[in-house]
Amino acid sequence: MTPHAPSDVPIYESDAERQMLWERDAGNDQPVVAIRNARRGWIVRYDLAHLDAELRPETLQRLRDSVGDRRPYPTGTDPISQAEGVGGEAGPVSGDLHESSEEAARELAAHVSTFVFDRSKWA
Repeated sequence: MTPHAPSDVPIYESDAERQMLWERDAGNDQPVVAIRNARRGWIVRYDLAHLDAELRPETLQRLRDSVGDRRPYPTGTDPISQAEGVGGEAGPVSGDLHESSEEAARELAAHVSTFVFDRSKWA
């Protein structure tokens, strides 16, 4: 599987659009990497659940580290909090990572797809 280019990452707003994307990717036997246009920002979502797969522990840690490294450290937050460091939740099966703009979300989603689409990084 080829990782997404930023311009190729699908964006959805409604539950019906989300369901369509998940069904399409499940039918193609590939993970989901998509962006939700939410009321309070943009959410990069990845999901391997429909493939009964998850990221290897070392891959997950590299993903978390690389996403955290891409973010400026927010002042006044807990420096130990992994969720604050990556801007959301990044788990072995799925994740929701928040961004402030569509452009930033597309860049982040493309980066995340390099981890999620590489089957050698799955457990």
